[in-house]
Amino acid sequence: MKKIILMGRSECGKTTLTQALKGERIQYHKTQYINYFDVIIDTPGEYIQTKQLGYALALYAYEADVVGLLLSATEPYSLYPPNITCMVNREVVGIVTKINEKGANPERAKRWLQLSGCKTIFFVDSKLQQGIPEILEYLREEGDVMPWEKD
Repeated sequence: MKKIILMGRSECGKTTLTQALKGERIQYHKTQYINYFDVIIDTPGEYIQTKQLGYALALYAYEADVVGLLLSATEPYSLYPPNITCMVNREVVGIVTKINEKGANPERAKRWLQLSGCKTIFFVDSKLQQGIPEILEYLREEGDVMPWEKD
């Protein structure tokens, strides 16, 4: 599978999505540092929210094949500037999280991710596993066997 790095502000759902993609039971815990897994890199929100730490994300992006910009559907604003994806020499996808939360506006989040330059956008509710198979399929490479294909 392609390796993906998940970036987004604190509490946007990066760790919950990581757990869902790995097929783990969802439980909240605060990500304190960059976590490497087989095909997922989970980053703390403070890295994208703090200019100096943001430089570290640029370096960590080189460890991945795909950059996933997460934006909660409950956000009142976007951290991502217009056309930011052109600054990365990797595929960049948008991931709208918390799509079923009270007050969620997935379409607004989608527009903001499109404005930032994301052409491929996924809609996710990690707790309900909604959108998870689509992301896994996107990350699939030739010869990969997906969990639902095993006997």
